[in-house]
Amino acid sequence: MEKEPNTLVQMERGQRGTVLQLKGGRGLVNRLNAMGILPGKKITKVSAMLMKGPVTVEVDRAQIAIGFGMANKIIVKPD
Repeated sequence: MEKEPNTLVQMERGQRGTVLQLKGGRGLVNRLNAMGILPGKKITKVSAMLMKGPVTVEVDRAQIAIGFGMANKIIVKPD
């Protein structure tokens, strides 16, 4: 069964996927691109805090913490 694309927030801890889309304005997209988060990239969700805290992800062997709102705009296709 094909896994449905979902947001980074909805992914399980330790789950890998491919970034499909960044749903945001140019500023958000540019900021994420500068961190190496862009469509086609492999991304792993490392951890997430409770109650809309930051989400830690791994991209290109670098761990990055991004805010809940940003993470909610990153559409990922789980592996």
